[in-house]
Amino acid sequence: MLSGVQWLDASLIGILGLLIGSFLNVVVYRLPKMMERQWAAECAELSGKELPAAEPFNLMVPRSRCPHCGHQIQWFENIPVFSYLALGGKCSACKAGISIRYPLVELVTGALFFFCIWQWGATMTGAVWCVFAATVLTLALIDWDTTLLPDDLTLPLLWLGMVAAALNWIPVTLNSSLWGAVAGYMSLWLVYWGFKLATGKEGMGFGDFKLFAALGAWFGWQTLIPMILMASVIGAIIGIAMKFNSQLREGGYVPFGPFLAGAGLSALIFGPAALRQAVGL
Repeated sequence: MLSGVQWLDASLIGILGLLIGSFLNVVVYRLPKMMERQWAAECAELSGKELPAAEPFNLMVPRSRCPHCGHQIQWFENIPVFSYLALGGKCSACKAGISIRYPLVELVTGALFFFCIWQWGATMTGAVWCVFAATVLTLALIDWDTTLLPDDLTLPLLWLGMVAAALNWIPVTLNSSLWGAVAGYMSLWLVYWGFKLATGKEGMGFGDFKLFAALGAWFGWQTLIPMILMASVIGAIIGIAMKFNSQLREGGYVPFGPFLAGAGLSALIFGPAALRQAVGL
C-alpha cells in the first residue's frame, strides 16, 4: 500500500505531466514543420537559391494561435484540460472548435507520469520512465499525422535507454540493452530490404528501425518478439478496419510507428514479463 508521501509525489508529478502534455501538443505540431523548413533551406542552398525571409518558428516562438482566426492564445486559455472545459472546446475569439485531442494528450501524459512515479517512486527510475513515456507518445502522434519519426526524438530515446541501463536506472542490463538495440534495428532493416527486393516497394521507413531499436534498448532483446507481434496484429486490424471504411491515406498505407509505440507503452504499464508470457516466451 502506498504511503501518503508516495501519493503526493505521484499526484504532483501527474500535474507536471499535464503541463508537459500541453507542451507535447506543441512539439507534435511544430517539429515536423521545423523539419520541412530545414529541408527547404538545405534544398535552396544546394540549388543556389535564396528563400524569402520568414518569421522565427521553433518550439518557443511564435506564441500559440488559433489556426482559424489567428487569435493569440492567452496564458489563462492555455491551462491544461481546464481551459478546454472552460472554453467549451471552442476558440474564445471565433468560436471555432478545438480538437479534443489536445486535452486527451494532456490527460494521457499526466496519467503516464502519475503511473511512473506511483510504480517507481520519485527516483531516477521513475524520472527516466516519465521521459520514455512522453517521448514515445510524441513519436506516435507525429508518425500518425505525418509518417515521420524524427531523429531528434528517436536517437536520444535510444541513447537514454542504454545510459539508463548502464546506470541501473531500469531493470535491464547494459548487455541486454545493447543487443536489444542491435536486434531491434536489424530485424526491421532486414524486413524492409526483403520486402523491397520482393516487391520493389518500401514497406516502412528508417524511423521505424530506430524506434524499434530504442524499444530494444529500454526493454532488452527478450521483449522484442512480443512487442513486434503486438504492433503487427493491432496494426493489421486497424489497417483492415480503415480500408473497409475508406479511411486509408493516399497510397493505402498505415504508419507503423504508432503501433510500435503502443507496444512500448504496454510493456511499460504491464511489464515486459507479462508481454513475454502472453506469447508463450
